[in-house]
Amino acid sequence: MRTARPRRWIKYLLVIAAPAAAGELFTPRALTRLPLVFVLFTVCAAAVYLINDAPDAEADRAHPVTRHRPVAAGQVPAPVAYAVGGALAVLAPVAAVWLCSPCTAALLTAYLGLQLAYCASLKHVLVVDLAVVTAGFLMRAMIGGPALGIPLSRWFLITTGFGALFMVAAKRYSEAVQLADRAGATRALLTEYTAGHLRFVWQSAAGLAVLGYCLWALEEGGVPSTRVLPWRQLSMVAFVLAVLRYAVFADRGTAGEPEDVVLRDRALACIALVWLAMYGLAVADW
Repeated sequence: MRTARPRRWIKYLLVIAAPAAAGELFTPRALTRLPLVFVLFTVCAAAVYLINDAPDAEADRAHPVTRHRPVAAGQVPAPVAYAVGGALAVLAPVAAVWLCSPCTAALLTAYLGLQLAYCASLKHVLVVDLAVVTAGFLMRAMIGGPALGIPLSRWFLITTGFGALFMVAAKRYSEAVQLADRAGATRALLTEYTAGHLRFVWQSAAGLAVLGYCLWALEEGGVPSTRVLPWRQLSMVAFVLAVLRYAVFADRGTAGEPEDVVLRDRALACIALVWLAMYGLAVADW
């Protein structure tokens, strides 16, 4: 269970993103289907973590944090990690075919295949590694749409995609800064990136995410508004503040796992809650 990293499963709550953005989060179908999709995604996550940690054990031992992972610490033998991870990797897509729509099963299978390809070789390819991790975030946010038959907005995809790239590049930049003296031992590809390049990537992605969100918020679609306040437009302020606050940690080189950054910084968590409230009011047309 520790190797499967339950603390990281909070990221899979992104499966509610598309239904929430479309105002379909509390329909009876969503309340029954989304928990199932969340469980299937966490099974995929457990499979990927188990299969990833086995070959990475030696590199993890050189990292001040990952050296405590059970496989790196010798608490879980590598063959056991491979066997359990492989079993879960087969179980999740089969269950998705049986319990969900074909589109949902296909997206889940594609996610699992992409992550396993990342573990095997893509994590050693410059820039492609950033794209694959970003695609993983995007697939998590997308899957709620196909699961409920909700069409995905182009602005939703643009904002989510570049927002994910911002956080992924910020994490890589933080690793490069913190582990400058032993980057090659912990993640071989870090020696090929420069801090300046990673800074350029996360700054560009942050700007594009903000631009995409603002265009999304300003798009009314020709429907007259009956809201007390223009909550959708006002939410741009909270969104921009959240990006700027997150960028503080990115610039310091302390932006690790996104969920840790948000949960450990009280101000960022409050800004995120304000944004959620504003966007919720906009979706409810209050």
